[in-house]
Amino acid sequence: MRPSPISATVDFEADGVQHGFLRLPYSRDDSAWGSVMIPITVVKNGVGPTALFTGGNHGDEYEGPIALFDLARRLDAAEVQGRVIIVPAMNYPAFLGGTRTSPIDKGNMNRSFPGRPDGMVTEKIADYFQRVLLPLADIVLDFHSGGKTLDFLPFCAAHILHDKEQEASAFDFVRAFGAPFSMKMLEIDAVGMYDTAAEEMGKIFITTELGGGGSATAKSAAIAKRGAMNVLRHAGIIKGAIDAQPTQWLDMPSDDCFAFAEDGGLVEFLVDLGEAVESGSVIARIHPIGRTGAEPIEVQANMAGMLVARHFPGLIKAGDCCAVLAVAV
Repeated sequence: MRPSPISATVDFEADGVQHGFLRLPYSRDDSAWGSVMIPITVVKNGVGPTALFTGGNHGDEYEGPIALFDLARRLDAAEVQGRVIIVPAMNYPAFLGGTRTSPIDKGNMNRSFPGRPDGMVTEKIADYFQRVLLPLADIVLDFHSGGKTLDFLPFCAAHILHDKEQEASAFDFVRAFGAPFSMKMLEIDAVGMYDTAAEEMGKIFITTELGGGGSATAKSAAIAKRGAMNVLRHAGIIKGAIDAQPTQWLDMPSDDCFAFAEDGGLVEFLVDLGEAVESGSVIARIHPIGRTGAEPIEVQANMAGMLVARHFPGLIKAGDCCAVLAVAV
């Protein structure tokens, strides 16, 4: 396979704090020999585990970049035993554009793994993570939130895995993260995901959903900052007691957790995040907007549980995820 076209301006084996870039050549109309310059920080001190922290996998999700730009500025090598690799915005073109996918090639980073060194820009970035960064890591924390089209209860999550030792370690890190909610997460489309790439390498992988609506709040950003430090403490990379916070464990047992819109229109939720619903109850109404006098279409719960995610903002299209349910463990 071809080598990656991306070059790092940091030395992953050198002790100390390094701030640099992953430079991807990108020839375009306004810069014939241009580059995509993805910020990266490496903090290393001696021998120990490696944590790979990433945000901006989707460019309109902001808790991760807020926490990681802050951590990159504050983390001192003297505090570290091992190595921390921080990439605040994986899909940097999407992050700059404030979009879920890349404005360059419409690539969804979290559906582009394992990537290709000779592919489009998003595939080239995924390939670099697949072949260079993930092999260096022991623990991977990838921050997500709802972006512009979903809003979530704030939770940290890991997946149910065939390797039960790997699964147990991941859920130990979820517990240490200390989000208000902790999720045993089900993916409805795991093909090409960063999560899957890391887990198939045997890495401990955890992720988050910390709000949404294309913005961050003081509370959601604080959860991300505290959680990142707790993960480093739990890994033994930095010393100190975990800032333990109460958490409610949730489970997504099946595809019945998801409710999708079959028609477009104006969505009216009858249940707010965190509230309980019964199987068959109406979660939302979708009002037709082409004319007055038409009856709204009801979106019903396929199971009993708690509303943990909802569509955002007010207009919805056919096929959009309208609501996500989970059950308390």
